[in-house]
Amino acid sequence: MKKQITRISPVQTAKVMALLYFLMSLPMVLFMFAIYSHAPAPRPFMAGTLVLMPVFYLVFGFIFTVVGAWVYNLVAKWVGGVEFTTAEADGS
Repeated sequence: MKKQITRISPVQTAKVMALLYFLMSLPMVLFMFAIYSHAPAPRPFMAGTLVLMPVFYLVFGFIFTVVGAWVYNLVAKWVGGVEFTTAEADGS
């Protein structure tokens, strides 16, 4: 059965995506902090950047998702929404 997404709620989608971006940035921060902690002295100033990176991902992820959902809604009015096919799942 074909379904069509004709509208995306910009703010709700942005909240979800912003939190996903934030959570996805945390492993990168931990990895980069591990590398930074083994850098020879004098260490470049990266600690502040590492702490702020998840916040930047959250804020900019929210902003760009709101804009993206708004643009999607405009385009979906002109050409129709994204189509996908669904099927009933087995209960197993």
